[in-house]
This record gives sequence, structure tokens and C-alpha cells, in this order.
Amino acid sequence: MRAIAMTTNGTPSVLQPQDVISPKIKGSQDILIRLRAAGINPIDTKLRHRGTFYPEQIPAILGCDGAGVVQEAGSGVTRFQVGDAVYFCHGGLGKKGTGNYAEYAVVDEQLAAAKPASLSFAEAAAAPLVLITAWEALYDRGRLEAGRRGLVHAGSGGVGHVAIQLAKLKGAEVCTTVSSSEKAEFVKNLGAHPINYKEIDFVDAVNDWTNEEGVELAFDTVGGETLEKTFPAVQLYGDVVTLLNPSDRTNWKQARSRNLRIGLELMLTPQLTHNWDAQLAQTKILEQCSRLIDQGGLNIYLNRTFPLEKAAEAHKTLEAGGMTGKLALVMD
Repeated sequence: MRAIAMTTNGTPSVLQPQDVISPKIKGSQDILIRLRAAGINPIDTKLRHRGTFYPEQIPAILGCDGAGVVQEAGSGVTRFQVGDAVYFCHGGLGKKGTGNYAEYAVVDEQLAAAKPASLSFAEAAAAPLVLITAWEALYDRGRLEAGRRGLVHAGSGGVGHVAIQLAKLKGAEVCTTVSSSEKAEFVKNLGAHPINYKEIDFVDAVNDWTNEEGVELAFDTVGGETLEKTFPAVQLYGDVVTLLNPSDRTNWKQARSRNLRIGLELMLTPQLTHNWDAQLAQTKILEQCSRLIDQGGLNIYLNRTFPLEKAAEAHKTLEAGGMTGKLALVMD
């Protein structure tokens, strides 16, 4: 099969199209998926730059997210049959025999969910990682409830635009940081109050929006100094959830004085720790999101697609920053 192999860590040029051996079904519950698209996420570019979690297994195939059609099913498969369309988030962290920048993938049937019928394969492939991340961050880590107010950083981004919608579905009010008038209009259409952080201090804007009370929950998708700057925008005893590893230079004084709860979200933990129950819980999230998507309550904004062979170009586009929505690779 054709695949994009990461031959070493480095610039996007290390992503090379190659002919490789197709993965084979090994377990009775495995399904072989003819991939139609693969999502592209920041974790892909980070692993390409610094090296994968399995450096001894180079060359590696990146890509955690995939969508396609079941081509073959193991003897014990009961949830799917040949011809079913599925989407999933599994593999792509450097372990040999996994990764979705390829024409085929093998996963356990319990890690896949039925593809939302209303989405194209490219849209579906762009969805799993950001859906699970936003769901866990808001609902599990942040304990978001109806009537509460939330701040989502970078609301026009991949995770951010999903987080806004999930918060609104829960009955919360949302404000979000953006960097342009075009992005402000985009998030308005999702139901969020935009704050252009290039024109106004976002803490002042949040406090003005909440009548100086602060939000109950802040969701940091940016990291760095943004995490520390967010603390005064959160009300006493509120929650802050971040996707990034806090810097050693982070000053926690305001977080402590405000008695904030700090939540850390890494949706890859179940896969990295081989926690099967947690992986199954993430499949349940995808199943619930499929229903929300097909009911019209949740949308995935796909900014652009690239042919599989143009994976390096896709990485360059993502690393350039400032993008709205998601990117995906598509296979002929």
C-alpha cells in the first residue's frame, strides 16, 4: 500500500511517500479499514519534529485520526460488517503497524465508531481527536454544567470550534479569543462571544462580559504564558483546563489565591498507558458525537484537504499557524 513514512525526526521533508506492506488482521476482533481520509493534528507535527513515542521503530506512519470503509473483519467481529463506514482515533504515535497516513489500517472493532452519515470521509477523519479532547476537557475535567459561563481560547481552531459547540449544547454561555474579524464572525456563528486579543486585553474583556465575576471555566488550548494570564479571568473556586504542559516559569500565585482547580487534558493517555477501559470510554464519546452531528447540533469545519502524497505540504500549512478549523489527507 501507499503510505507516508517518517524516516527520521525533523522538518516536513522527512515525510516520504513509500510503498509499504499492508497491515493484516491479527485478532478475532480486528477490522481492516480501507482508509479514505486521515486527520492532521498538532500532535503529528510535534512527533515529526521531536521524534515519536517509539523511536526505535522508525520508519513510522503518523496520523491518529482515520475514516474509511471496513474491508475485512475478524472472526469475532460483531459491531461492524464489510462495507460499513467508520471513524476512529488510534495509532499514529510511532508504533509499528499503526498510523493513518496510509491506504489501510487495522484496529480493534471496539475502538471504532460508525461514521456520521452527514459527514464526508474527510470531515469525519478530521473529527475524532478534537471531539474527544474537547469533550473530556469540558465535561470530564471541567465539569461544565448548564447555565455556566466559559472561556475557550483560540475558538476558531480545531479543538476550539468543537469546544464552543459542546459548551453550547450543554447550555453554557461561551466567550472565546480570536485574532481577526474573520475569525470573530466564524465563532459568532457558533454562538460564542468573540474577543479579539490583539485589540483588547482578554481578561478585561472577560470580566466586562461577566460583570466582573469571571467565568466558571476557562479552557486553554494555547499554553505558554496564556495559561497564567487566564487565572484572573476565572471566578473564585473556578476551573481551568489546559491541553499543554505548564511551563516551569508559570506563576501559580493567582491560581492559588483564587482557589482554582487546575485540570490537565491529554486524550492520548489511554492509548499510551494501554488503559483499555479508558479507550472504550473514548469510543463511547465518538458514538455520542456521531448522533449529535447527524442531528445537526455539532459541526466539523474542514478548512482544506491534501492528497496523501502531499502530507509534508499539509504539515507546513498547519505549522504556519493562524488556521481556522481542521486539515485532512484524502486517499484516491
